[in-house]
Amino acid sequence: MSENDVIDGWRESAKYWTKHSATIRTMFAPITEALIERAGIHAGQAVLDIAAGAGEPSLSIAEAIGPSGSVMCTDAVPKMVDAARDEAKRRGVTNVQFQVCTADSLPFPDNSFDVVVSRLGAMFFLDSVASIREIVRVTKPGGVLGFVVWHKSELNPFCYLVSKVMEKHVKATPDPPDAPNAFRFAEVGKLANIMKQAGAVDVEENVLEFDIAAPISPPEFWTLRSQTSDTLRHKLKQLPEDEQAQVAGEVKQAVAEFFPHNQMRFPAHMIIVTGKKPN
Repeated sequence: MSENDVIDGWRESAKYWTKHSATIRTMFAPITEALIERAGIHAGQAVLDIAAGAGEPSLSIAEAIGPSGSVMCTDAVPKMVDAARDEAKRRGVTNVQFQVCTADSLPFPDNSFDVVVSRLGAMFFLDSVASIREIVRVTKPGGVLGFVVWHKSELNPFCYLVSKVMEKHVKATPDPPDAPNAFRFAEVGKLANIMKQAGAVDVEENVLEFDIAAPISPPEFWTLRSQTSDTLRHKLKQLPEDEQAQVAGEVKQAVAEFFPHNQMRFPAHMIIVTGKKPN
């Protein structure tokens, strides 16, 4: 898979991530809070957010650190960056700047940022070691790197319930080892080891258990999942309309237990890995 393939998939997803950005912000707010805490983000710092999508966690970090700090919000897809810029204006967040770029080619001088983070983005770096070396380069000596990635699929019904339904209709083709995908770093220790290879020190890893919760119903959940996932969109296009409707019905039935009072609440497991640039 080339970098263009990865970016093309996200380019197609951009309008849907923008459409569902408020719900996604709510869903992943616990991860943003944990990332801010574990990376020690505080007022007065310069923070770089890589693969920020439609603006999160960049904007929440900018709000948390206040006007004495600054955030550079980046993504490889121009439409995502445009959406993030529009959302910043809507929320009145002024201590944030925007840049289109990829993790392996950051247009910033050495030693530019106190903290560099990526929330659910590192799994899609084409060359993980090269990308994290580049991130280390732009981090100040003693500065912090922080990443959040999905833990194993079987620990996350938000993901595996949909996958099980889709598998009955469209057989999954296994990805090559270490191909960019959501569960590339699902094994404890894998991303931590890559960070060490890339030059980070004091690497620490924690499993974060929380609930992916938002005030949406099962039909709204399916709309969000089927639109924001490039993989799901591709698989659904292979099916006739009546079978697509059948999939939607099966998914709604499969996830019903995680919608108490008709509102989404999935137990979730993710991995937070932090490290530092050597002094």
